[in-house]
Amino acid sequence: MQTPKPTSRFVLFSLILLFSLTIFTTKVVPESSHSTTQSTEEDVEDAQALQELIALDEESEDSDQNPDGISSEAQVLSKAQRIVLELNGENAKRVIDENEYLMVLGYAPWCARSAELMPRFAEAANVLKELGSSVLMAKIDAERYPKAASNLGIKGFPTLLLFVNGTSQPYSGGFSSEEMVIWARKKTGVPIIRISSVIEANEFLKKHSTFVVGLFENFEGPDYEEFVKAATSDNEIQFIETISPEVAKVLFPDAKPSKPFLGLTKSEPERYTAYEDTINVDGILQFLDNNKFPLITVLTELNSAKVYSSTKKLQVYVFAEADDLRKLSEPLQEVARKFKSKIMLVLVDISQDNLAKPFLTLFGLEESNNIVVIAFDYNSSSKYLLESDPAPAKIEEFCSGLFHGTLSPFYKSQPIPDNKDANVLTVVGKTFNDLVLRSSTNILLEVHTPWCITCEATSKQVEKLAKHFKGLENLVFARIDASENEHPKLQVEEYPTLLFYTSKDKQNPIKFSAKSSSKDLAALINKYLKTQEDDSKDEL
Repeated sequence: MQTPKPTSRFVLFSLILLFSLTIFTTKVVPESSHSTTQSTEEDVEDAQALQELIALDEESEDSDQNPDGISSEAQVLSKAQRIVLELNGENAKRVIDENEYLMVLGYAPWCARSAELMPRFAEAANVLKELGSSVLMAKIDAERYPKAASNLGIKGFPTLLLFVNGTSQPYSGGFSSEEMVIWARKKTGVPIIRISSVIEANEFLKKHSTFVVGLFENFEGPDYEEFVKAATSDNEIQFIETISPEVAKVLFPDAKPSKPFLGLTKSEPERYTAYEDTINVDGILQFLDNNKFPLITVLTELNSAKVYSSTKKLQVYVFAEADDLRKLSEPLQEVARKFKSKIMLVLVDISQDNLAKPFLTLFGLEESNNIVVIAFDYNSSSKYLLESDPAPAKIEEFCSGLFHGTLSPFYKSQPIPDNKDANVLTVVGKTFNDLVLRSSTNILLEVHTPWCITCEATSKQVEKLAKHFKGLENLVFARIDASENEHPKLQVEEYPTLLFYTSKDKQNPIKFSAKSSSKDLAALINKYLKTQEDDSKDEL
């Protein structure tokens, strides 16, 4: 038996799977049970080496400047990489035991995802060091030291773990260096940054573009406690607190002078959004979920995890070439503004196969080079396709239909085939109603997929049965490719599947075992045909 059919229910799970595959590309292979005893001398040497690296980094800050006094990107990255401690089979356990906070990146040298993540991890290490954070950043080549990696809980590449007093927890933040810094600080007791002066506020703005600012009379009381709870619960956005209206104005120019005040600042056209409800942790977190994304989100490797896990149940995706996306971006800003907090509008470069194809495959459009507009309603596990001209006005109508629940769900279908002289009819999504549900005859339907390794044998059995029963007007044999065709009344869990639709009850098909022999299947068919014949006689 094979994997479940990719119906509309599969949409949500396919996106979760996509995210999982993006993060974990392979498994760690355990090494032999051989282990090396650590000596006291080796421990001392490792500790001295770490201190020397840190000292070298501090001493080389001036030498990392180019002749103009500005650090090049390569020099900054080189400096950051020196801060990251390299773990191995000898020192991994000791380093974890000796540090209150240790953030570990498990990687493999040949893993493309690891290669993408490592520079950002190094940049995060550099920033955390500059902030005086007590988080030590380390990495381990999980292919070279598989046993040590396995003992740490690293089962794939890349893996990020935070160890707090020796106990690990999985990383659940974003994958930019800024997001890693925010997550690490929040998990290690620094959920909020306090800013007291305008100078500090301006310096903060040079490095941060997305944050929550809270203006309070004092850093105490019920409202402030709820603010702290929200800051601790959220792992993605930096929270700022101040008692200065002047500071709040720098960080959020539209801030109201009355206290308390909360607002979200982002680096996009809809830059400032004020929180206007009662201050409580649930309200603040819901406010962030509704507003943390831009009016229009451009899907990337960095933000894909956050998009897939968004709590917004209505999502519209526009797939197009980069030039077409640029032309659509501005007019779609107005469309997105009308459905703000209701619908997530996402743009995807159709040439980025790893981002676009998992979605387009659900609609049978994976080879398309044209503009494609699709939508998902995760409340009902339904998907939709804009089949008219994808102009901004039509996309707005499409969004409105999604929001008001007036769109017709989309079901994949191959073109209608020519079944002339066929012993076994080919059914597609568009003909399922006429050939199966509305037919007055008995139907034995074979549901198969191209990747099903046992479907071919079942297909041969169905061909034999069709020839054996040829001539019976009240019995039809048919098959449908479930990978290319969908129907709301066809919910199959495994392949191949044989369904017998009696002429009397098309809503409740009888499932035949695909493992049965041709003789047994023929006997079952005869049994149901005879039962119908006897019922007809009784009615007379």
